[in-house]
Amino acid sequence: VFAVNYNVRFYPAVLELRHRVAVGELGEIIHVNGSYLQDWLFKDTDYNWRLLPKEGGRLRAVADIGTHWMDTVSFILGTQIEAVLAHLDTFHRTRQRPVGEVETFTRSATAKRQRTVSYPVKTEDFASVLLRFASGSHGNLAVSQVAAGRKNSIRIELYGSKKSAAWDSENPEVLWLGNRDTANEIAVRNTPGFGGGASGFADYPAGHVEGFPDTFKMLFRAVYGCIADGAPGPVLFATPEEGHQEVAVCEAIQLSHRRKGWVKVKG
Repeated sequence: VFAVNYNVRFYPAVLELRHRVAVGELGEIIHVNGSYLQDWLFKDTDYNWRLLPKEGGRLRAVADIGTHWMDTVSFILGTQIEAVLAHLDTFHRTRQRPVGEVETFTRSATAKRQRTVSYPVKTEDFASVLLRFASGSHGNLAVSQVAAGRKNSIRIELYGSKKSAAWDSENPEVLWLGNRDTANEIAVRNTPGFGGGASGFADYPAGHVEGFPDTFKMLFRAVYGCIADGAPGPVLFATPEEGHQEVAVCEAIQLSHRRKGWVKVKG
């Protein structure tokens, strides 16, 4: 069994969204909006190996967190991204690098007490990406690692021909459902109105939050379940092919930014 660790798929609300899309509750998906925002590289004294192209690659914000959003949305919709139009930019074109080891998500106040050296930044702090899916749906994604106050904010909004749905990782237990002619709805995990799309992947009763760490447990549950069943059928976790798809999307995003135009994703 080969699984790619796209853990965001395993939030119960994400699994429920996927189910509602699959059964047609939202109708045809017209467009998808969303963002993945963090602030851990907000200051020019914030440092991590991901800032260095030789260590982290030529894409940073998109490759590090944007791929999780794009995989999650593709998983929910049951379709892949086929073309992109991207703009990448860097706010801190020069940063201060501490002389010595720095751990991910450590506070910059610690770095200020260390001796630093200046270095040029060659990777993006933020990005805006328009998306076209193979199903015909459209989307737009904002990615940032310099969004003050957003520690790990994932937002997904689906707009369908029947109704809309939205989810925010900073309030992970709740699905928002939007209607044209009736009241909008709020569905809370493990309550009757939530649905059964996350059956088998939500352990705690309502009011006992299942969050980011729990998604890894559920991903491992899916992997071990596949091993135990010995079944090669459809799986919920990301496969090598889906991991490769995200690499191809990243390459298309880089090329789109350079060309300043739409680029098809090479599968």
